[in-house]
Amino acid sequence: MVAVMAESLYDILGVAKDASDDAIRKAYRKLARKHHPDVNPGNKGAEDKFKKVSSAYEVLSDAKKRAAYDEFGDASLQGGFDAVKAREYARWQDTRQTREAEYEDGPVEFDFAEMFGRARRPSRGAELHATLQMELHQVITGTEVSLDVPGQGTVRVRIPPGADNGSVVRLAGKGAPGPRGGPPGDLVIEIEVKAHPRLRRDGLDLSMDLPVTLDEAYNGASIDVPTLEGQVVLKIPPRSQNGAKLRLRGKGIGRKDTRGDLLIQLDLRMPDREDEALAAALRASTTAYSKSVREELVL
Repeated sequence: MVAVMAESLYDILGVAKDASDDAIRKAYRKLARKHHPDVNPGNKGAEDKFKKVSSAYEVLSDAKKRAAYDEFGDASLQGGFDAVKAREYARWQDTRQTREAEYEDGPVEFDFAEMFGRARRPSRGAELHATLQMELHQVITGTEVSLDVPGQGTVRVRIPPGADNGSVVRLAGKGAPGPRGGPPGDLVIEIEVKAHPRLRRDGLDLSMDLPVTLDEAYNGASIDVPTLEGQVVLKIPPRSQNGAKLRLRGKGIGRKDTRGDLLIQLDLRMPDREDEALAAALRASTTAYSKSVREELVL
């Protein structure tokens, strides 16, 4: 079960609370380059992440706003926030218990809403954020996880097939409870896909290296190739070159009605034991080349 914690602006930028202005600026630039919409066209998760990073930097790069955030937390981000009135309210809270005893008719009401210059009304709860790590095979099939959400208990979340790094799943009303009976915020889950030891990913396409023998590359062969959904047969054309790429259509990652391909790159493995008959045959095979293999090697 994954525990969900409220994410601070420092967490969003990946820096410590006492980070220097320079460290905050460097962290922002690195994340902004990584998640910029121009670098991730069509990736809604990256776009949302870019907006979060930009909003966090807007506060933490401003000395006055950062000081208010360090002192009052998320409350300082609300529109119309007044730090002076907030401190007055905090002092009133500290002395409230002793003051209540001085009044026969009960405690004195303090209108917290006036601090923000607006009428008293329930406010929405804060967003809660979680990062979910997934294996590549879970990305292909989709998965379901249990999250331990403060104030919500256990929440079951279905992650559909096709998730990518930076993909975001938003669950409305599953975030922190709202103050004074207000509606809860949202739960935002960011996906992080673990690297696979043999498979590489490019959007919905997968690619892998396939070791082949000299015989298989020269004479051609039908080879069993493992995929995350079972073995398939790949036909290797005769006289295939090292590094040649073959495509298994529809064996990549699926998302809704779209399915990627699995790209196979041949990795020619030369024999690793001495064989004089093979060596003699290769020395006698010069006529098997239509031209010099280094004919186009010009610097």
